[in-house]
Amino acid sequence: MLPGGLFQPHGYEGVAESGQVDNQEMPDNSFDVVSEVDMPEVSNAIQQALKEITTRYDLKDSKSSIELKEKDKKIELASADDYKLKAITELLEQKLVKRKVPLKNLSYGTVIPAAGSTVKQEVTLQQGIATEKAKEIVKKLKDSKLKVQATIQGDLVRVSSKDRDTLQQAIALLRGADFGVELQFTNYRSS
Repeated sequence: MLPGGLFQPHGYEGVAESGQVDNQEMPDNSFDVVSEVDMPEVSNAIQQALKEITTRYDLKDSKSSIELKEKDKKIELASADDYKLKAITELLEQKLVKRKVPLKNLSYGTVIPAAGSTVKQEVTLQQGIATEKAKEIVKKLKDSKLKVQATIQGDLVRVSSKDRDTLQQAIALLRGADFGVELQFTNYRSS
């Protein structure tokens, strides 16, 4: 019951008479820094590349293949020789770029000889931010003297601040830096 015999509506227990919330700490503005590869887009790019391999004159009868191992987050490339393997790699990269899949998140293994005088190469798709990269991101933000807090949470970095403009500056700073992986900024929350 409020002074003057008035009843307080349900759900307003935390509001003082002045109308101010008792809780002094307002939630921070925050965003997550992530590095993700859209697997359906990778699959579509592989399908397009395979279709083009069957129609291209220089790759016909080359025993070239591109196989997606989604569980392992790997792509296996195979072809008759190094030249044709390089050609299908370039073709796959073109298709991935068209589908806005970041090439920075691909790491190429060594070319190894396979059965029947063919060659194979494994391409690993990097999902998430590795701990070393996450530490580099946090260090970059701390060195910038921006008033933000950066915390590593598994394979992402959460950046929070009291001020939205400071978060925009942090995003601009991280976009300008090269950490070896493509960064995306998601889950933007403001108070």
